[in-house]
Amino acid sequence: MSQLLVVVDSLKDWAPYFPAEDVITFDDYLARPDGSRKTRTRVINLCRSYKYLSKGYYCSLLGEARDHHVIPSLRVINDLNQKSLYTLHLDELQDLPADIVADNGRDKEFTFITYFGATGHPELQSLAKDLFEKLPCPILKVSLRCTDRWQISALQSLSPHHLKTDAQQTEFAEALDRFSHKIWRSPKARKQYRYDLAILTNPEEKLPPSDAKAIKRFIKAGNKLGIDVDVIERKDYVRLAEYDALFIRETTAIDHHTFRFAKKAEAEGMVVIDDSTSILRCCNKVYLTDLFNVNKVPAPKTYILSKQDKVALQQAMEDIGFPIVLKIPDGAFSRGVFKVNHAEEFEARVTALFRQSALVLAQEFLYTDFDWRIGVLNHKPLYACRYYMAKDHWQIYNHGSGNGRFSSGGYETMPTYEVPKPVLDAALKATRPIGNSLYGVDIKQSGKRAMVIEVNDNPSIESGVEDQFLELQLYEQIMQEFINRIEARRAHRP
Repeated sequence: MSQLLVVVDSLKDWAPYFPAEDVITFDDYLARPDGSRKTRTRVINLCRSYKYLSKGYYCSLLGEARDHHVIPSLRVINDLNQKSLYTLHLDELQDLPADIVADNGRDKEFTFITYFGATGHPELQSLAKDLFEKLPCPILKVSLRCTDRWQISALQSLSPHHLKTDAQQTEFAEALDRFSHKIWRSPKARKQYRYDLAILTNPEEKLPPSDAKAIKRFIKAGNKLGIDVDVIERKDYVRLAEYDALFIRETTAIDHHTFRFAKKAEAEGMVVIDDSTSILRCCNKVYLTDLFNVNKVPAPKTYILSKQDKVALQQAMEDIGFPIVLKIPDGAFSRGVFKVNHAEEFEARVTALFRQSALVLAQEFLYTDFDWRIGVLNHKPLYACRYYMAKDHWQIYNHGSGNGRFSSGGYETMPTYEVPKPVLDAALKATRPIGNSLYGVDIKQSGKRAMVIEVNDNPSIESGVEDQFLELQLYEQIMQEFINRIEARRAHRP
């Protein structure tokens, strides 16, 4: 189970706020025994100063030495203490719109305060959030100046000691409550579970990897094994460090917040499924094509096409033969995948796809009544499904007219020991060079020939489908893998 400590110079600094046993002084933190490394400790450093060799500086230094997760980190403290360093992060921010702050007649200058990435100025909320993601500091004073356009002229870290008005103190208390609600939990509630896990979902997603009922089963399985499971969304990015592990149950992409969640969680030392490396490797079919070739993974004949290489375009048609499957590299759920039946259709479709991507894949078409989906976790088969093609269609999903509606075929779930050996062997061979995460391997089988179509880093696990054979055991096996990885990571910490 995780523990939260709020460190201040003096308890007088906390006098305006609700008393909490997790609020301690720096001297208490200094004298505090390191404790068990099996307990994840989160420290919010609210000392009066973060200057070099101050109490605030030493608080973050000790926290990192004790393997605690401290905000602000030493890196952030050092950056904020030197304008030449924090301006490097500001270069990554988009230019502020000219009207982001109304002209208040004070030489085009404006100052505001952010509290854990939140501010009372709605028009500046996006900026406050971006600053907190790049420089996580509990309280930050931001100075803006406008010449021809608005720019950040200075950043200064503050502490609760600097907040003098009721409005400032209220904003800070509310932001702290939102940022880390666990400080207000009773000790009894916090001792119920050994670990904390966040499941990232998107309630608006039309084809999520797991439906609501499956998410509830993940929560039930986690609770049974001693994991406190929270369901989070994109807006909860700043809360990630509260948890021991992150489970992404939202369709992933590289240029997407799911990838940023994975990277941040890894930077916090959390266990992550899907890890960022798996997302990078699986979300682009160009990478998978080369990976399969190098590792001799059985796969359909595939060409990587560039718009400029007219010879390769012609060679692909001649060598593969029609029909040919054309794919954009980052499609998902059968989107961005097209079957063409002759040269004219090939050229028209390729031209359209090159408007979306610099590279396009041309792949041998293999007709089967169903696709195998083998779930693999940590190099071991987890579940097996047959997904049948949608009615009167050559794919599992038929997106039809493209108006957001789709249809899909049936399915059949079975124990992995009933799966033909060539299919299992192909699945394990395909995932081995990618990593040890959770994958779904799509395979077409013709006789003893098993061909890997792709590897999904975020495979579907839906109630009544993939869990049809193992039922709750499927969810428990995945939750147990999180426990194994959390404990292994802690055991190997120096």
